[in-house]
Amino acid sequence: MSELGDRLAAVDDAIADAARAAGRDPGELTRIVVTKFHPASLVRELAALGVRDVGENRHQEAAAKAAELSDLALRWHFVGQLQSNKARQVRRYASAVHSVDRGTLVDALAAPQPLDVFLELDLTGDPGRGGVAPAELGPLAERVMATEGLVLRGVMAVAPLDEEPRRAFARVREASERLRRIAPTADAISAGMSGDFREAILEGATHLRIGTAITGKRPPPG
Repeated sequence: MSELGDRLAAVDDAIADAARAAGRDPGELTRIVVTKFHPASLVRELAALGVRDVGENRHQEAAAKAAELSDLALRWHFVGQLQSNKARQVRRYASAVHSVDRGTLVDALAAPQPLDVFLELDLTGDPGRGGVAPAELGPLAERVMATEGLVLRGVMAVAPLDEEPRRAFARVREASERLRRIAPTADAISAGMSGDFREAILEGATHLRIGTAITGKRPPPG
């Protein structure tokens, strides 16, 4: 097996171990491989290894890869900060947007075709980081549910660097529970990256956004 295949298998084994430790079925989890800055050729290698869910942070890069790899049955997840004026373009290739955090973006994503969306939570209080404040989660969820084409899947978050990951993900779990009182089917939690996906699984994560642990060191941005 290639080094890429070895890393993918090792991460999948770790995911399964963490799920079992949490008393969960590993089959409930969606592993998204984040390929930011890596070439489309690496995504093609991943697809040959069975990867179907791919994550990207930047629209321009994601759009180019999605076009080049349109022959593959991939599900593209947009996981970075999204400008409202790029929303329509992202909709052309994305199966899901994980970073919805404001009403103007919700409105910009409206369209007849279904699109999965996750509400990004602000865990830091830093306005430059993106994310919806806890008090605004309910109103934003209601706006999504009232918008054509949007399917509210759940919440998304990134653990702050200065907080123990499991404690941060416990807050995400609590937000998910509040959201389900409004939208019972919005039970997904997009949380956990290369360094903290185990802790995220223990706190109920369903969608894991894993990059370098699988892809290896990122090349410099082009």
